[in-house]
Amino acid sequence: MAIVRAALLRGTAGALGRRPVRPHPSSLAAAPRSLSTSPHHVVVDRFVSSPPPPTPLPPSSSVDNAALRHPNDVHDRNAPYADEDARSMAGVTASVRHDWTKAKIAEIYTLPFHELMYRASTVHRMYWDPAEVQQCTLLSIKTGGCTEDCSYCSQSTRHKTFVKPTPTMKVQEVLEAARRAKDAGSTRFCMGAAWRELGNKKNAFNHILDMVSGVNGMGLEVCCTLGMLNAEQAKQLKEAGLTAYNHNLDTSPEHYPNVITTRSYEDRLDTIANVRDAGISVCCGGILGLGEKDTDRVGLLHVLATLPEHPESVPINALVAVEGTPLGDAAAEDPKAAEDDGIANVDAFDMARMIATARIVMPRTMVRLSAGRLSFSDAEQYLMFQAGANSIFNGDKLLTTDNPAFDEDRVLFQKLGFVGKPAHAGPRVAPTEVAGEVEITRVKGTEERQYA
Repeated sequence: MAIVRAALLRGTAGALGRRPVRPHPSSLAAAPRSLSTSPHHVVVDRFVSSPPPPTPLPPSSSVDNAALRHPNDVHDRNAPYADEDARSMAGVTASVRHDWTKAKIAEIYTLPFHELMYRASTVHRMYWDPAEVQQCTLLSIKTGGCTEDCSYCSQSTRHKTFVKPTPTMKVQEVLEAARRAKDAGSTRFCMGAAWRELGNKKNAFNHILDMVSGVNGMGLEVCCTLGMLNAEQAKQLKEAGLTAYNHNLDTSPEHYPNVITTRSYEDRLDTIANVRDAGISVCCGGILGLGEKDTDRVGLLHVLATLPEHPESVPINALVAVEGTPLGDAAAEDPKAAEDDGIANVDAFDMARMIATARIVMPRTMVRLSAGRLSFSDAEQYLMFQAGANSIFNGDKLLTTDNPAFDEDRVLFQKLGFVGKPAHAGPRVAPTEVAGEVEITRVKGTEERQYA
């Protein structure tokens, strides 16, 4: 209930409908907010949160149908909050914005660790239920033989690694793997193919469309990572039932040429745009340990946080150095030099700092704890969940590197009190929002002076 207070400010009505062009102060300041001046008037409502109407789950769901949930489609999920300017709780204020500067993100990233963790954890609890974690399974449906020169990747034909090229898996083999993943508790099934782009691979693409349709028919959400896509291919994947498409940026635009030369940064952004325009959720993140500096980690987050729409999910990976790759060989030949250069030198604090900053600058985005998770203890993983991670990859393999097994994750979830997010069901509404603990500021442009 309860309007806490309303304030009349001056601002641009048109600009408020388009967050990317609206001037915006720090999302972390606890002080009252202000907007730039213009001839129009704006009404700012600050009120204590009250729960939205519940979204019923699919009949097959084993989760309590009375639970308050957002819509599953990311656009439907975010639409009711289009006029929301900020959320505040426990001295922390956050908002969904697209006008971040590198300097402001760097200011957040370099906060003292205890303060960064507090802010990120508070933001996480304002927008999400911290007890709910999405479980995803990734299957390599076509391994090795990729013509790209990604210096971290064991599947490149340019590197001599343990990976041997294999043909694309049969449709029924993939569907059987999806059934096993579902039985083990996964609710999103991701399929990866080691090639530069789909291009003119018409037969392979038709088989992938059948895979997508089949996995979707099992009640699982479906994700693919198939390299570069054109607009028509993205449209066909959407029609087949694809939920999300993964296409990582890996690192900052500045450091990217040091890691990959066979595909440009702009190529990756073009694929992301094609996916977004087709109505498919974007999954896009990066890898720590590629020899990058802290400025590159900030640069990656800056690109993601200033996209026209924030990705639905952002995977944060720690490099798993593989012998035979340039980065893997550098780490093996001179560990000290590699460590000094930031190669494969990623600890739990690095991961938590990156996850926490991502959580603050993209509060409605799922942040996924991805490759490298096997190297971290349960306590270190908990640190990352506290920083704002709310999705994981599970299963025995993550494309070609080891990943915690299903049973281990089941024990971890029980230990930490986590529950899995059901497939085709939106995330739970944040308990703090339901309980009225969040102060929400909504801003609406008006032609006439009015009060709430």
